[in-house]
Amino acid sequence: MTDPSLDLYAVLGNPVAHSQSPFIHAEFARQTGQRLRYERRLCPMEGFAQALADFAAEGGRGCNITLPFKFQAGDVAKELSPRARLAGAANVLVRTAQGWTGDNTDGVGLRRDIELGAGQALAGCRILLVGAGGAAAGVLGPLLEAQPAQLVLVNRTPARAAALIERHQPLAMHSGVELRAADIADPGARFDVVINGTAASLQGAAPPIPGSALRPGSLVVDLMYGPAAAPFLGWAAAQGARPRDGLGMLVEQAAAAFGLWRGVWPDTAPVLRRLREQLGL
Repeated sequence: MTDPSLDLYAVLGNPVAHSQSPFIHAEFARQTGQRLRYERRLCPMEGFAQALADFAAEGGRGCNITLPFKFQAGDVAKELSPRARLAGAANVLVRTAQGWTGDNTDGVGLRRDIELGAGQALAGCRILLVGAGGAAAGVLGPLLEAQPAQLVLVNRTPARAAALIERHQPLAMHSGVELRAADIADPGARFDVVINGTAASLQGAAPPIPGSALRPGSLVVDLMYGPAAAPFLGWAAAQGARPRDGLGMLVEQAAAAFGLWRGVWPDTAPVLRRLREQLGL
C-alpha cells in the first residue's frame, strides 16, 4: 500500500510505461535518505493541463515531463528558469505557492554526462549537433555555455535550424562560440563531438550525416538509448568513433531535477551502473 505521508513526484508523458524515471528516483531517494514516492502518469494527448492540475490536487510536489508535453509544460508554468525560456520547453516542474515553476535539465544532464561520464572536455572543441527539434533546443544552451570553439547545427528543415540559432546567438557571442548552421549533407569534417538529437534512429533510418563528419576517436552521442540508439551508434563505431547512448544523460538530467526538488544532488555513477545492468545495456 502506498504511504500517503510520502512526498509525491511523477513523470508525465504519453507514452510513459517505458520510462526509467521511477527506478532512477527511487535509487536517488534510497541513496540520499529522502522520503518520497514517484509514479508514472499517462496523460491524454489533449489533456496535459488537466492531468497536471489533477496531480497538483493530489499533493504532487514536482514532476518530470517527457514527450510530447515539454512545450506545453513551458506554457503552463507560472515562471520559467532562464534555460527553460531559452529552450522554449520545460522537462521539470516544481510546485510552489505561486504555481508551477519550469526548468529544463536536459542540457546540463548531457553536458555532465559528456564531461564527467565520457571524460570528453567540451571547452575549445568542435561540436556537430544534428536536429533542431525539442531535444536540440533543450541541450543547445548548456553546450554553448561549455565554451566549445565551434558548434554547427544541421537539420533536414533548414528554417528550424535558423530559428534555433537566431534565438541562441546572443549566448553564443557571450560565450565566445562560433555558432552556425550548415547543410545536413555537408556539415563539415572531423568534429570532436557529434550529437544526434533527431528521431531518425526510431524509424531505422540511415545516419543523416556523412561519415566525413567523424574522425577516429570522435565522441558520438545519441540522445536515445537501447534499440532506438543502436543504428546510429553502430554506424559511428564502424567509422572508428566512440559511441555513447543517452542513458547517462537521462540519469544526469534526473539528478538535476532531484536537486531542484529536494536540495541534494545524488551520486549518479552507481545509479547509472545499476540501470545499465537492469536494462542489459
